[in-house]
Amino acid sequence: ELVLKVRIQNPNLRENDFIEIELDRQELTYKELLRVSCRELGVNPEHVQKIRKLPNTMLRKDKDVARLQDFQELELVLTVSDKNLLFRVPALSEQSGYNKKASELTY
Repeated sequence: ELVLKVRIQNPNLRENDFIEIELDRQELTYKELLRVSCRELGVNPEHVQKIRKLPNTMLRKDKDVARLQDFQELELVLTVSDKNLLFRVPALSEQSGYNKKASELTY
């Protein structure tokens, strides 16, 4: 296994910790890196603009991924302008079990 450190690029977060992911060395492809990273971070792969190897190198293809070494730090750069939309807590009215009529009752 290849162990990598991955996080979502977001300078607005006070705590933006890395998580460690494992990739099978037999499947070191860009697609597999994207799939595993998104699954572990809870991000839709369609929202990923690019994967950056820190400090400043963009990963573009399978050969780039094949050169990665254990514990290298990567960031997912998202395309969504308001990154909070991806992680926002649903409003009360969007939560299951919410009853609008019950919320309007007065006592």
